[in-house]
This record gives sequence, structure tokens and C-alpha cells, in this order.
Amino acid sequence: MGCIIKKLSELTPAVNELISRSNRLGADPKVTNYAGGNTSAKATITDPISGKPTSLIFVKGSGGDLGTLKEEGLAVLYTDKVHELKNVYPGEQGEDEMVALFDYCLFGKGGAAPSIDTSMHGLVDKLHVDHLHPDSIIAFATSADGPAITKKCFGDEILWVDWRRPGFQLGLDIAKMAKENPAAKGVILGGHGLTTWAQTSAECEKRSIEAIEKAEKFLATKGKKDPFGTLVKEWAPLSPQARRAKAALLAPALRGIASMDAPMLGGFSDTDVVLDFISHSELPRLAALGTSCPDHFLRTKISPMVLDTPADASVEDVIARAHELHEKYRQTYATYYKKYAKPESPAMRGADPLIILVPGVGMFSYGKDKQTSRVAGEIYINAINVMRGADAVSEYQGLPEQEAFDIEYWLLEEAKLQRMPAPKSLAGRVALVTGGAGGIGSATAERYLREGACVLLAYIDDTALAETAANLSKLYSSDVVRTVNMNVTDEQAVIDAYSDVAAEFGGVDILVSNAGIASSAPVEETSLEMWNKNMAILSTGYFLVSREAFKLFKTQNMGGAVVFVASKNGLAASPNASAYCTAKASEIHLARCLALEGAPMGVRVNVVNPDA
Repeated sequence: MGCIIKKLSELTPAVNELISRSNRLGADPKVTNYAGGNTSAKATITDPISGKPTSLIFVKGSGGDLGTLKEEGLAVLYTDKVHELKNVYPGEQGEDEMVALFDYCLFGKGGAAPSIDTSMHGLVDKLHVDHLHPDSIIAFATSADGPAITKKCFGDEILWVDWRRPGFQLGLDIAKMAKENPAAKGVILGGHGLTTWAQTSAECEKRSIEAIEKAEKFLATKGKKDPFGTLVKEWAPLSPQARRAKAALLAPALRGIASMDAPMLGGFSDTDVVLDFISHSELPRLAALGTSCPDHFLRTKISPMVLDTPADASVEDVIARAHELHEKYRQTYATYYKKYAKPESPAMRGADPLIILVPGVGMFSYGKDKQTSRVAGEIYINAINVMRGADAVSEYQGLPEQEAFDIEYWLLEEAKLQRMPAPKSLAGRVALVTGGAGGIGSATAERYLREGACVLLAYIDDTALAETAANLSKLYSSDVVRTVNMNVTDEQAVIDAYSDVAAEFGGVDILVSNAGIASSAPVEETSLEMWNKNMAILSTGYFLVSREAFKLFKTQNMGGAVVFVASKNGLAASPNASAYCTAKASEIHLARCLALEGAPMGVRVNVVNPDA
């Protein structure tokens, strides 16, 4: 009688080996980018139905990430059935249909959907296969002299395969090369990445790491020292403080540009890698060539929007130029789509840039959520490293535009997007909550996070702030929670807080003005200090945070929302609370004024009036 298999690791220890290897490889950005690459292991198990030895292939499924891969992220297929697909392969015109046939090769139920790379793993006659996207290897893969450089660096250990879109034919080609070259340890895929194989998990991982390190050493010793050209003086980086300050002022406007078609969250990077790229003479040429590895431009678009303003240009001049270049970028992208789209191509997904490079300042990246915007930035840094390496030993070349388009608008990629869960109601939005570590503030922040927003918690107690942020980060990830110590009565502190939220998320969409105090005293016992404190926090404080929010709303041109947490006492007077009631009444009337001013630019202002 058969047995019920509850966990894949119950079938074979190869599963745990594969998970561990994948997590180690995926944790290192020089080995592969987020959600890039895939790994596999083959193992013979006792079939729970027939009781006979059966070979299975365990392979990372579609859309997963190596660094965080778990058992449920594996697709499991019968190895023999994958090989039998060769009998029904109709040729390259039927590549997409072959992916659907993987479903008929599955073992058991559940698990992840098999990816387009499954054939590569299944057809190569080795027990363990790694497919990775290392910067150093992709530098070889995107070089005009890629085959010769690969031969010079690796000899016959690592072979070269010309660019071919991922699919069944690529799997057949690589399997044939592995069989005909028994001494080979892997291949470099033109324009794409690295595939290695071995009979043990440890040896496969070793071969991957050794190939990457050998390529890195080759680039370092054989490459020219200035692949990005000469330093352009007017693009020289500003000081770290000046870069951060200017980025905060530019961020809302650039976020508005990136969000014309759909709301986007922003990220900012001014690492040495970014600054080196955007301050040298080859920036316009290399950026225009676009990224090459499919995993790169699927997240960054084929090319970024590059500003040509001097580093010391005024914020107003940079924003004005950004709007001019944005119009050109949208027109160019629309032309690109119309030129290469086929009748069956998915609709254009938007013509706004996902990467914006500002000389002297840094890189702004965008995505539908914070993780996506962060990953877009990380992957463009991968692309910069690739361009540096390729131009150091040869000349960088991107994919032909038709090939790039066919990847970007691949029906299989569209199907993957359609499988993703629907975005939550506040996805792509940023909320700033004052009094964020208090009872009402933390509960409000938690609700916004639950609905998909990012949150900046503002509070005056660092300990409470840290505890609240840690709790919320554990529930919703550290990507979406930020903190700032802010006294709402301190004008500069309020201004600085908005600079922080602009730099971290690109801007702000929602203000919850919730900071408050409670006081009680008969009027004759109400000190001037008590009166002024109430007015400072509950009236002036609400004015300051609203004023700065309105500045960002206007710059972003994306609308917005303001919520005042006032009180029943602002509407109905109470004895022994004249300072508190008056300040709360001031809040409510301020909200009415703001509602009138905000309406023309799509900003809603509302008041919540709690009672004890």
C-alpha cells in the first residue's frame, strides 16, 4: 500500500540539499539578482503508487526567488516525461505551448508552476543544474567578443551558446553540448547568464562560484580601468549631504513623472557604483543601449530616462528638464511598442520610466510597491556592473530591439502577471502618520499596511517608535515601514521628516495628523503654558504637517488625502478643558480651509472626531 507524502523532503534528501544550495546562491547579489535564475536536482524515489524506482526533477518554479526558496516554491516533474516531450516538440514556433505541456509531467499536486527554464534542467543529463545571472558572467555574455572572451578565460571548461530566447530548443541545445563535451562544466548563454551542472549538489555549487570568481578576476586583470570614459566635471557627484537634500526635493516631482500611467513607489540610490556611472562621458551611449539580460529589463524597462542637467543645476531647472525629457521618453517608448508589437501582443503596460538617472545626485527607481522599486534599483546596479565589465574587455551590446520586445511582452510573462494576486486597495500609496507609536496612530498605521500602503511613523519617543516599527515590520516587512523622530511643533523637524519620506518612498499620498495631548483644568487654573502647549501641538502642529504635505501633493500632481484626528470636544464644548477644546476646534476649522484649497488638485481632507 502506498503512503501519503506530506513534504517533498520526505521523498529524498536531495530536496533539502537543493533548498540550501539555492538559498546560499540567491543570498549573494553578485551571484544572481532577486527572483533571477533557477536551480534543480534529480533524484530517484520510490513511487508511492507503483512502489517502483522513479526519477524526479525538483526545480525552482516560475516567479520564485532563490534566496528565499522553500519547498512550496519547487515544481516537481517526472524526469522521463520531460524527456518524452522531445517526441512532441513542434519546433521554435511552438515554444509557448511546450510550457503548458509541463503540467502533464508533474508529480503529485501543489507546488509551483514550472518555469520556461524547466527543459534546460530536465534535459541536461546531470543530477544537479544551476542557472544564474552573475554580473561578471553577463559582462561576457553581452560583449561583442563574447565567444572569444569566454574561450580565453575558460578554455573548454565553460562553453558558449549564442543568444536564444529561453525555451525548449535552448534546453535541447544545452543538453546536446553537455553530452558532446563531457569535460565541460557549464555554458555561458549569450545575452543571458550562466548554466553549470554536476553529479552532486556541492560540486554544482562549487562550479558556479568558481566560474563567477574566474570571470571577476579576468575582468579585473584584463579589462581597461576607465570603461565609462572620462569624468564630466559638471556631472561630478555633490557631497553626500547635498545629494540627499537634492534627492528629497526632486523625488516628489520625479515620482509624479513615473506615475503618469499608474501610481508608483520610489526608491533612491547614490552608491559609488551609481555615481561612477552617471558622472562619466559614456553614460548617454551605454544607457541608451539598454539592459540585456531578460531579468534586467523586465524590471527596469529596456532603458532608463537620463537627465543631462549639471549637478549644481537648481531643483526647478532639473524638474523642468525632467518634464521635457519625460515627454520624449513616452513618445520613444510608444514608438518602440508600435514598431515591434504583434497582433497577439499584450497591451502596452505603460510608457513611464522605471529608472531615472540624475547626474551629480543619483538613481531613482520605481515600482508598483516598495519591494518592486527597491529591486528595480538593485537590478539596474547589476546592469551597470555588466556594462562596466563588458566595455572593459570588449564593447557592451544590448539585445536587438525585437528580441527585447518579445521578452518584455512575452505572452508567458503576461500570464505570470495575470496569476499575481490583485493589488490591495492602497497599493502604491505612502502614508505619514504623526503620533504613529501611540494607540490610535499605531492602529491606523497597521490598517494602512494591511491595505497595501507604505507608512512613515512619526513620534517623539524613540523607544516606543522602535518597538512599534519592529512589530509592524515583522507583520508586513521592513520594506514598507520607516520611522522618524519628529516634534510636530518644530518647523525644521517637520520639514526634515518630509524630506525623509520623499527620499525613502518617493513622496507621500496620505497624511494622518494624529499627534496630540490631553489636558484638563478650570479656566481660572489654566496656565499660559498649558494653553500654549495645547495650541502648539493641536493647532500649530497640525498646520505645519499639513503645509508640508500640501507642498509635496502639489509637486507630485497625484492628488492626496489628509485625515485629522480631532475630537468630539472640537464640536461640543466641555467644562474644565478650554485649552484643549479651543485647540481642537482650531483643527476642525483648519481642515475645512484645507479641503477648499485641496479640492482643485484632487486632495481630500477629512476629520475623525473620537470621544472618550
